[in-house]
Amino acid sequence: MVRPRLLVVSMSLPVTAKRIGEESWSFTMSPGGLVSALLGLKEFETKWIGWPGVDVHDAIGKKALSVALAEKGCIPVFLEEVCDQYYNGYCNNILWPIFHYLGTPPEYRNDSTITYQSQYDAYKKANQIFFDVVKEHYQEGDVVWCHDYHVMLLPQYLKEYNSKMKVGWFLHTPFPSSEMYKTLPSRSELLRSVLTADLVGFHTYDFARHFVNACMCILGIEATSEGVVDQGKVTRVAVFPIGIEPERFINTSELSEVIQYMKKFKTDFGGRKLILGVDRLDMIKGIPQKYQAFEKFLEENEDWRGKVMLLQIAVPTRNGIGEYQKIKDLCHGLVGRINGRFGSISSVPVIHLDCSIAFNQLCALYAITDVLLVTSLRDGMNLVSSEFVACQKAEKGVLILSEFAGAGQSLGAGALLVNPWNIKEVSTAIGEALTMSPEEKERKHQINFQYVKTHSTQQWADDFMKLTFTNNLCSKLNEITAKAELQNGKFPHELPQHDVVQQYSKSKNRLLVLGFYGTLTKLDKNQVRRGDGMNLELHPQLKEKLKALCSDPKTTVVVLSRSEKSRLDKIFGEYNMWLAAENGMFLRHTCGEWVTKMPEHLNLDWIDGVKHVFKYFTERTPGSYFETSETSIVWNYQYADAEFGRAQARDMLQHLWAGPISNASVDVVRGGHSVEVHAVGVTKGSAMDRILGEIVLHNKSMTAPIDYVLCIGSFLGKDEDVYTFFEPELTKKTKSSSPSSGGGSPKKVSSTVVDLKGENYFSVAVGKTHTKASYFLHSSDDVVQLVQKLCTQNNA
Repeated sequence: MVRPRLLVVSMSLPVTAKRIGEESWSFTMSPGGLVSALLGLKEFETKWIGWPGVDVHDAIGKKALSVALAEKGCIPVFLEEVCDQYYNGYCNNILWPIFHYLGTPPEYRNDSTITYQSQYDAYKKANQIFFDVVKEHYQEGDVVWCHDYHVMLLPQYLKEYNSKMKVGWFLHTPFPSSEMYKTLPSRSELLRSVLTADLVGFHTYDFARHFVNACMCILGIEATSEGVVDQGKVTRVAVFPIGIEPERFINTSELSEVIQYMKKFKTDFGGRKLILGVDRLDMIKGIPQKYQAFEKFLEENEDWRGKVMLLQIAVPTRNGIGEYQKIKDLCHGLVGRINGRFGSISSVPVIHLDCSIAFNQLCALYAITDVLLVTSLRDGMNLVSSEFVACQKAEKGVLILSEFAGAGQSLGAGALLVNPWNIKEVSTAIGEALTMSPEEKERKHQINFQYVKTHSTQQWADDFMKLTFTNNLCSKLNEITAKAELQNGKFPHELPQHDVVQQYSKSKNRLLVLGFYGTLTKLDKNQVRRGDGMNLELHPQLKEKLKALCSDPKTTVVVLSRSEKSRLDKIFGEYNMWLAAENGMFLRHTCGEWVTKMPEHLNLDWIDGVKHVFKYFTERTPGSYFETSETSIVWNYQYADAEFGRAQARDMLQHLWAGPISNASVDVVRGGHSVEVHAVGVTKGSAMDRILGEIVLHNKSMTAPIDYVLCIGSFLGKDEDVYTFFEPELTKKTKSSSPSSGGGSPKKVSSTVVDLKGENYFSVAVGKTHTKASYFLHSSDDVVQLVQKLCTQNNA
């Protein structure tokens, strides 16, 4: 079978060339996240186009290098004439600082030949050179995947050459907020070029949201659920968190040579705990902040002096830029100060290496590391975190991870998240990591290891290629604008079960409105960890008692749930009761058919889009899950780590509020441990009119009004209007309705349908003590006990 061809275009090739003779070259593997990620791309015949890392001025050398690289599937781009002002100039002196929130640097004052315009001209010329090489090697049907800010003009050049060419562009750095991006010279030209691509990808929703907002603010164009629309063309904007090839690291860690390195390093380190840092030496990696935090830790923890060491591997990059020499000098100064204060003749607390190390040695260090310390000030992803997790096998280490690294959203649940600017916070985290129990280390490791194993580079590439090839797939950027509503509640009393039972026994026509999730269910946490969170089951002790309750001719039972019809059918199909699915949008008695109570002209186009957002956060929040129905979607993190779940929910809400489908008729509601998106007006309280109308229609022979209502649920804040619906002072007016076919206004019927006295109405919240309900129960186990008492009263 012929594999599809993929042309990967990036600034650098995956190998760095070194000339060892007039016609001979040697190669070393280049460092960097993109190289690590694309090593796992096996399903495509891949050709990699990029700069070889060295200037070649003679024809003989260029030809020899091209031939040697061809054997490695690489095609060189020679940039001699523009390399300095292109790479060191516009890319690294202008684009890179803005994308990492460092601001726009001033123009050179001592050289009139180096200006913003001259650097941008070099940038355009370099992108044209990349285009010429792609055009030379392009074959019909190839997919061209452009990478990073170095080639932002390339998509436009390619599309102008061949409008049918499949072109994707992926950014490996953060994309800044629109306010920061506005400071960029030539900002509009770069955006318009990127928008000519078929698919634009980012590591996180933050970066994608910033890009979309920049397009809207600067270009004045429209954002939709598909991405961005520019002059009638839709560019899909999607999120693809990059991974590694985990098996490569796992297998390498088991090699005998690596095991020998592990033993040697442990001996060399003299039994001290090892804190490891592996970073490029540049401004955004936070190496000085790391040293300051370690210094503070040693200052405040005298007992740890001589027992812990920090090994920092600082891979040099961009040596031609003065700012990098400054950061290098700063790091050396801090290392000297710390070693001078806390070192001894036999050992020093900090070892700083201005070089990369062999891959096998790196894996050995990962495997024996007690704490991996990542203090990035801004980072696209940071794959070092994933590499560390993959290599850990025997004694598990702890990951301390900057919240400003893209990996924080993916690996945060199994890490200690820190603000690298807060030196005290990082110092405290070091202490926590060094003293963490083996059980907690193992738990955190398993969370992250599972993520790293399943979110590999292969999946990252497959997702991008799938979306590039398929025209009918919805964009993974599915953010919505809505307002979070938290209902004001009151503090209820614990339910007086004796009174509930007593009034139940005296009444003649009872209505029991029961929620499902959290009320009639008992979810096993292990079920969620296995990924079965949506397979909710009826509480095992309720089955027979509930059936007996439903069989009482004086009692009407309604299960009012946000769950879809099929689930309620499966669980309650054999009971004599009413089922109200999707918050009352669909209604049926179990002896009849489903009746649709959906308002007319209800637009549900947003469902698939929001589903992708919820899926993204579910994969990155262990213990969470989401439910999808025809009119709503709910993300639940009740069984996730509480602090991390709340942080993820806040992040999710930002995306939902600031997304491109701001005109959708939806509400976004944050519950205690959930986020729900639903069609406007879809609440349990608004459904009660329709439900009562159907009950009246079904039971035409009803001679006595409903004189007892027990309403129990674990409802979201916006659904608690169901509690106030039955307040006795309201039911003295008019309360129910005859059925209507759709969304028309319900017709009022006689107030004799519901005739409640205060002592005969009980609104009960399960597991909540701040609610609109008058009473509360602690858990679904209490609901079971109450149902058992009511059944006993029936049998009396």
